[in-house]
Amino acid sequence: MKQAETETQQSQLANVRAIFEVLAGDREADLLLRNLNILDVHGETVYQGSILVYDKRIVALNPDESAIRVKEIFDGQGLYAIPGLIDAHLHFESQLAHPTALAEAMVPCGTTTIFAECLDLLSAAGDDGVRAAQLLFRDYDKLPYRLYAFAPGKKTAAWVTKEVLEMEPVIGLGEFEHFTYSKGDEDDFRKAAWVRAKGGFMNGHWGLTALPDMVLNYLPAIGVSNNHDVWNGDDIAKSIRYGFPTQIKFGVGSSEVIKTLLRSIVDRKFPTENFMLCTDNISIERLQKMGHMDWIISLCAEMGISPIKAIKMATYNTAKSYNMDDRIGSLTPGRFADIVLTDSLSSINPRYVFKDGELIAKDRKLLKNADTDYSAMCTPGVPGADDLKPEELDLAPLELSEDGTLAKVYLFDVYGRGHAKFYQEVWVPFQGGKVVPEYEGERFSRLSVIRRYADGNRHVVNGLFKGVYAERGAVATSFPAPIPYFVVVGQDSEEMHYCVQEVDKYSGACIVTEDHMHKSVMPIEIYGMMANMTVDELTSSAAAIDSALEDLGNRNEGEPVVNKLLSLFISLHRFRFMQ
Repeated sequence: MKQAETETQQSQLANVRAIFEVLAGDREADLLLRNLNILDVHGETVYQGSILVYDKRIVALNPDESAIRVKEIFDGQGLYAIPGLIDAHLHFESQLAHPTALAEAMVPCGTTTIFAECLDLLSAAGDDGVRAAQLLFRDYDKLPYRLYAFAPGKKTAAWVTKEVLEMEPVIGLGEFEHFTYSKGDEDDFRKAAWVRAKGGFMNGHWGLTALPDMVLNYLPAIGVSNNHDVWNGDDIAKSIRYGFPTQIKFGVGSSEVIKTLLRSIVDRKFPTENFMLCTDNISIERLQKMGHMDWIISLCAEMGISPIKAIKMATYNTAKSYNMDDRIGSLTPGRFADIVLTDSLSSINPRYVFKDGELIAKDRKLLKNADTDYSAMCTPGVPGADDLKPEELDLAPLELSEDGTLAKVYLFDVYGRGHAKFYQEVWVPFQGGKVVPEYEGERFSRLSVIRRYADGNRHVVNGLFKGVYAERGAVATSFPAPIPYFVVVGQDSEEMHYCVQEVDKYSGACIVTEDHMHKSVMPIEIYGMMANMTVDELTSSAAAIDSALEDLGNRNEGEPVVNKLLSLFISLHRFRFMQ
């Protein structure tokens, strides 16, 4: 131990001496970025200047160029220099891309740091969860973005969480499950105790829409670090009143969620120091077409938040919340040289992206990536729906009207969780002994939610679905965590049944069928949660699903259908439609 401490001290001595020599002109710096308009997030001003980089970090602002030596000079062309953007809360699996594919789509948007949950992937891996985490985090330090991860706070066995807490780059515990911590779950107590003992962070998932006020005291009382479970202005007011640094999220699928939140911040004049920006869940297609944190910052400005304050919400505020403002979040000496050059502050356009002082993206194209093979994480399908019968997918009324002409059924809305109700019980026509899938003059497809591996009687929930439509044929996908389920959308039970049986051959997949024939297949074979594809392959595969459904009558808007269906499982779990 003493020898190790001596080596550490010697390394630090060499480092501080080297920085002194760089500033004295006795040693070469790595990079000088000149001709910049630099954003000062502390003073909320912009000033003309230059940035000197050595050993991955900023070592000087506006250095005397006559007194220094430098290996490389970069002309900033008068562009604005802002800190590398930070996503305060991203579910690693939500966009289906593995870590290097995610980099291809995300980093050119100016994002250089993410704080990532990986609970669904590790839950899907089950007893293989520790190995899955090791493979997921392999070569994390070679990625062109800074990764900080969280051990699962829910959906996994406590022993998996405990082992993952000891891994790099894990910095704490991910979000808890509302329905366990509110009941005093012993495993939740252990998980919280472990991370408290380590001095790590705890991600909040506060349950404002699900829990009574007295239970809401529990998470802040045990020291949870943040909260992203807000959906409107009243949620925000309560979250910040309880002392949570609050993460404003893009939400699951619809930009209306974040617009509602930003509108509340502006209208109710909440101090922006309380807030960070995050995506929570996002698709690769949206990253490529609209952007990432750059798009959210631009939306903030459009909604009336000062551009500089919006940038702080995606940089300095997040760094400070995680006690990392000595490393990231500002363009000041001692911080990593994560720098984005943009021609506007109100409409972010990342022209150049630097991480650790190295140019890694230019004009929305990634220049450098890790070379990591994730094929060892691919898993074979384990069929579980062999005994599923087509008639189990028939839409039966929850209740019939007295005259027998109306049936009460569930109506699910893929975008309904944040700004309307995710599900409703509605009355629809009932004719000839069958439900007519029409409500308020609009025709809908049917939806079946099916437990993959039956334990006694198979759990199946049938209803109507708003968000994906098929005049004929069917589309189905699977989700393995915390309990494996299918969802299938269509009009005919026989076709829907066939589509589910085809998905059941894979560990994970999204498949479109018509007349018992495949129209499009997208394998999702990394523990059934991620696709082992490049970004081009992934977007092409998702587009093929959309195209096949368009031939069947769907007119898709927003996220790709595969992402819509996968995000549906989050709400199905939250509202207890998955046992």
